[in-house]
Amino acid sequence: MPITTLRRLLSILALVLLLMPGGALALSPSAPLTNFPTEEQAHQHCPADTVVWLNLPTGIYHLRGQRWYGRTNSGAYVCQSEADRGGMRASRNGQ
Repeated sequence: MPITTLRRLLSILALVLLLMPGGALALSPSAPLTNFPTEEQAHQHCPADTVVWLNLPTGIYHLRGQRWYGRTNSGAYVCQSEADRGGMRASRNGQ
């Protein structure tokens, strides 16, 4: 294959990767989700953020005052912004 054809293909590939939604060439992965056994420890980690209860198997979090806040079998307290960046979501029915 001629060198000019190879350069053209590499240029096209680089352009496609840069324009892909979701950032195919992300500069850094999202920060890992830090979970805590107590609400107080989570507040110390993220004092300016909302602490939520994350049901770890489902990836659904609950806000203070909701039915399942701190009550699921496999869960932990986490910072809401970290949970959102990690792909977790709030409960849809407010429980």
